[in-house]
Amino acid sequence: KGLFVKELELAMLEGRADIAVHSLKDVPSVLPDQFEMPVIGFREDPRDALVSLDSHILSSLPYGARVGSSSERRHAQIKIARPDLIFVPIRGNIETRLRKLESENYDALILASAGLHRLGLSNRISEYQDVDTCLPAAGQGALGVECRRGDKTTLSFLAPLKEQNSLEQITAERMVAEKLGVDCSVPLGVFATLEEKSIFLRVFLGIPGGPVFRAQCRGKTASAVSDKVVEELLGMGANSVIASFKSGKPR
Repeated sequence: KGLFVKELELAMLEGRADIAVHSLKDVPSVLPDQFEMPVIGFREDPRDALVSLDSHILSSLPYGARVGSSSERRHAQIKIARPDLIFVPIRGNIETRLRKLESENYDALILASAGLHRLGLSNRISEYQDVDTCLPAAGQGALGVECRRGDKTTLSFLAPLKEQNSLEQITAERMVAEKLGVDCSVPLGVFATLEEKSIFLRVFLGIPGGPVFRAQCRGKTASAVSDKVVEELLGMGANSVIASFKSGKPR
């Protein structure tokens, strides 16, 4: 949980770095008191992507195909469309996973399309997963720039990088995770878009092959829409799923 994030934060505390640039979906929704994140934005394509050696799309993968992914969120949602697929854990950076696709008998991988784009590997994508099939993680595709709290020199340096066009949507997504008290180990998909000056927020929470909860709403502020969907999820009994993951025994 947040291991690499913590290594970068230690570097800032020790003065070896002044800022850390993160893939925002990997950053816990609540930061340690010593840090702040003044820049959130630069959002790439937030969707997940299917990568296969034979250019298969999700619907054409062979029955019982082996899919490399360590994400419970992806597992829970993709299994709804293809319950026959076998999800196999896979670790490492993108290049390592692509090598394993060829060497370790996977039929396909599910990866964040943003990472593939940023590394110039868009040509490896066989199919983008529509958000109706697989909602992304909170903040997926966006970058966050973190620094020491109250560091006026660094904050001044970062000020021109602030992007407001995606901040409210991303804030709404991260608020859902914060208000539910969950991290990226819980299968939570959440995605917000701006539609006619209002925020449209969709949320998925579920266990692979088990209970599934969905909620959505429109509203004017990140706080309002996140409050509403969290209230709906908890009202449907989603707290049982959260508690099972926190106990280490999802069911």
